[in-house]
Amino acid sequence: MSTATGHLHTALWLAELGVPVLPLRAGKEPFGNCRDCTKSACGDRPHMKAAGACGCLAPCHGWAAATTDPNVLTSPAWARAWGQARAVAYHPGGAHLTVVDLDNADAVAWARQTLPATKVVPTTRGEHWIYRGAMRSVNGVRPGIDLKSTMSYARWRGPGTGTMTALPDAVRALAVKQPTVRPTRPVIASVPAGGGRCPHRSPAYLERGIVMAAQRITAAAEEVHKTVYGTFLAVLSAHGRCGCLTEAHTARLFTAAQAKGESVRHCEEAWTNARTALGM
Repeated sequence: MSTATGHLHTALWLAELGVPVLPLRAGKEPFGNCRDCTKSACGDRPHMKAAGACGCLAPCHGWAAATTDPNVLTSPAWARAWGQARAVAYHPGGAHLTVVDLDNADAVAWARQTLPATKVVPTTRGEHWIYRGAMRSVNGVRPGIDLKSTMSYARWRGPGTGTMTALPDAVRALAVKQPTVRPTRPVIASVPAGGGRCPHRSPAYLERGIVMAAQRITAAAEEVHKTVYGTFLAVLSAHGRCGCLTEAHTARLFTAAQAKGESVRHCEEAWTNARTALGM
């Protein structure tokens, strides 16, 4: 069996399991065969062009080109890519999975001490820990650790060992940056008149606010970026000054925004701009 045939066979097997796949060229990079994408000139960020609009794997390209359609995988348009492919990759978020990419021995040791056991796949320098559940992808969450899920791809390195478990909050929390503390501009928490317990610390009150915020983002039919910013602004205005927001809450909002097509960078910028607008 040739290398190209072997890669295609693996891709079809994964697609049958519901895992979106794509070929990787040398350097573990996706194929870009139009002028805009040659040698990753586009930064490997998919243009989301209509099929056949530019000559790349459609849509163009990277994780967005990953598919479970056997007719696409075996089409003439993909034949040249499989012939040049060095590996098979998959879109974890498209299969509702998250890969914790541990790139060295120290990262692996940290995971074994900190994270719940799950399916483990050996890599060249470390391990992939695969959890059931999708989230936003972030590189460099800790030294030697990347998170690969939505809007990202991971190299297929075999089925691994162990039993896959649900994505834990400890992994979701890694994707949320700690807010910047500005000591020269202290923030005073809102406290009910006459003293007493801050109403924002009510779990039900906060949970309702997060749920409604995520629903607002999900329901946006247009001007998604504007809606995301406005929602972040509202959440921070209501809950950002009393210390009740956690990394898990922020991760849920970011996940909702990315599900509507917002990039990690746009989410982080919208969050930062909202904090700045509120003087936080």
